[in-house]
Amino acid sequence: MNCSLRRSILLQHRVSKVARRSYAFQAAAPPIHQVFNRRTKWLQKERAAADVENSRVADYLKDEVAIRLCDRLLDIKRTYPKVLDLGANSCNVAKALTRENPDTNPSNPVSDPIAARIGHLLAVDSSETLLYRDTDQPFNGQINMTRQVLTDEETLPFGADTFDLVLSSLSMHWINDLPGVLAQINNVLKPDCAFMGAMFGGDTLFELRTSLQLAEQERRGGISPHVSPLADTRDVGGLLQRAGFKMLTVDVDDIIVDYPDTFALMQDIQAMGESSAVLGREMGGIQRDVLLANEAIYRELHGNEDGTIPATFRMIYMIGWKESKDQAQPLPRGSGEINLKDFLEKK
Repeated sequence: MNCSLRRSILLQHRVSKVARRSYAFQAAAPPIHQVFNRRTKWLQKERAAADVENSRVADYLKDEVAIRLCDRLLDIKRTYPKVLDLGANSCNVAKALTRENPDTNPSNPVSDPIAARIGHLLAVDSSETLLYRDTDQPFNGQINMTRQVLTDEETLPFGADTFDLVLSSLSMHWINDLPGVLAQINNVLKPDCAFMGAMFGGDTLFELRTSLQLAEQERRGGISPHVSPLADTRDVGGLLQRAGFKMLTVDVDDIIVDYPDTFALMQDIQAMGESSAVLGREMGGIQRDVLLANEAIYRELHGNEDGTIPATFRMIYMIGWKESKDQAQPLPRGSGEINLKDFLEKK
């Protein structure tokens, strides 16, 4: 399903320069392959949230994804006494849970907010400034919620069988040890309870990737990474299965946002706190001649007829259930009594 969200507000471009020296040390366990600098990502989120006005304007994508993630709860007729929002950002999930009439079924024009089925929501994030940015907003009084700052989102300080539901919206694409975090989520869930997450997929911002690579190749004779690597859709199901989840569901949703130019796109990415945090990336801003070449190439390859440029955000939604002995199980293979081909031909 494609959704086009119009974007015409230009924000002032800011480039943050952050340097950090890392040291090797002997680990007790096998070392985790490090892709992202977690401190750099924390600084990006802190600085973005400090500009409250622009940060809220740039939350349109996170708000939209949180709504689409929470809408999946409409198909599960349960109550949730204890819920964890992992990587809560500015509590976009909590805001989505308090929406009025979330059920779009015409036969049910008036429906209770999903928050009515939630006893308590614990929202956790590494960035205190971002997590507490919207404490003055009305949705805080419409849901029983607590905020908690985690020093390291890759280590969950919760006991086994603690939560009835774990949600995560647009934060897991910055995790270095994704299999390990998924296993920890499975551990903190109660039996027969679900994890539901949304993260950027591998084709996100493919237009920007290709145009930047061509621009750098032309102006500098080589390329450097400016867009972070992302998980592929095909890998997510395997990671969930490896973490011990059952009854998996993985689907993809492309959100296409139109911008006036590439500069507005990059400014919004920075205001979202979503700039690249890859280890070993080139420090400092992209050179002016590369940016100008990127603008021309982007418009030539991907530009819209109305003069705007599209940016594709590929969302991967995942649902996995913690195993339980009382959980519904699929019937053995070959036990079906109706041939699907015959059924479809009758229709």
